[in-house]
Amino acid sequence: MQHAARNVAISARITLSLFALLLACVFTAPTLYAGGIEELQAFIKQTRSARATFTQTVVDAQGVNIQDSSGVVEFSRPGRFRWHYLEPFEQLVIGDGTNLWVYDKDLAQVTTRKLGRALGSSPAALLAGSDDVERYFSLESMGRQGGYEWLEVIPKDEDSLFEKVRMGFSSSTLQVMELYDHFGQKTVILFSDFKRNPKFAPDAFSFTPPPGVDVVTD
Repeated sequence: MQHAARNVAISARITLSLFALLLACVFTAPTLYAGGIEELQAFIKQTRSARATFTQTVVDAQGVNIQDSSGVVEFSRPGRFRWHYLEPFEQLVIGDGTNLWVYDKDLAQVTTRKLGRALGSSPAALLAGSDDVERYFSLESMGRQGGYEWLEVIPKDEDSLFEKVRMGFSSSTLQVMELYDHFGQKTVILFSDFKRNPKFAPDAFSFTPPPGVDVVTD
């Protein structure tokens, strides 16, 4: 029973890690339809860093809520980001520019891999400085609904871990995101307290595994 419970806990934490990786860079895309690639490049140049709080809800194909979580997301271009899940359990997902680190405090485990391998052609690749958006994604404006301007992003890579992402914007700021996977599961992220270009300490995106934790290299 303990082994089964541990597997369930690990599975839940993998869900958080996966969505953190997929979401980290899409978070920076509100200007895609505000003036094309040139506007996106201008946005990347002008928005070198950001910080926001978020709440995350995962529902299954039947619309049943299966997970709620919340935390803080930060990024600094190029290639550095930090997703800090605070509830229901603490987890850190950090990109330091070279490596991706996933630290689960309760399980006393760290998983690490090269950042390039982890990002690939996923939306998170945008965080590493890629501006060739339409090479990897099909973009479609969905119009205004529920007070937001919606944009749909569909990956061209058939091996992508998600089917599509819908993003809702207000005043050129990302407010809500919906991720749809290939199994009918939907993840809804609500952002708040968005701060553009905050100053981060030089070591804000560094990570050293705490003493005594298991380190797994993927």
